[in-house]
Amino acid sequence: MITLDTLKQRNHDFAAHQFTASMSLFPAFKPIIVSCVDPRADPAHILGLEFGDALVIRNIGGRFTPETRQAITLLQNVAQVQGATPGKGNLIIIHHTDCGITRLAGKPDLLADYFDIDKAELGAKAVTDPRTAVAIDVAAFKTNPLPGEWAVSGLVYDVTTGLIEVVVAPDPLQ
Repeated sequence: MITLDTLKQRNHDFAAHQFTASMSLFPAFKPIIVSCVDPRADPAHILGLEFGDALVIRNIGGRFTPETRQAITLLQNVAQVQGATPGKGNLIIIHHTDCGITRLAGKPDLLADYFDIDKAELGAKAVTDPRTAVAIDVAAFKTNPLPGEWAVSGLVYDVTTGLIEVVVAPDPLQ
């Protein structure tokens, strides 16, 4: 069991050996990654990211939900307040095999609320199929993109092999 004391000690180690005070709030040309909260699918580990390499939004299933869109919109606005102009964005959506969201397929009210849709539309979200679901989420972003130029891709991480599969290759939107 990890205790608060353990976490504090790890933080002291981080502050002493890995912390960079001059790191930019928005590293240039770094991706925004949307992924699942499942600890087996942490994008920092599965993609070999270093501290500050990406902006990561994690939610149940790694889904592109209305809240995800809102978070990215807020990030764009923070960047503008910092003096950055909307430029190129690299959005990577990652789903994974054996996702906990698949266990909620029998709870349509809960899922409909999560996606902010009617229960009758749940079939279109392909909750039990990560490959189809990631393609659906990429298409949802492309149908209603945020301002700027975006390259959007969809990946599926296999929790049994440790490998990612590119389901939707990056496709620049303008």
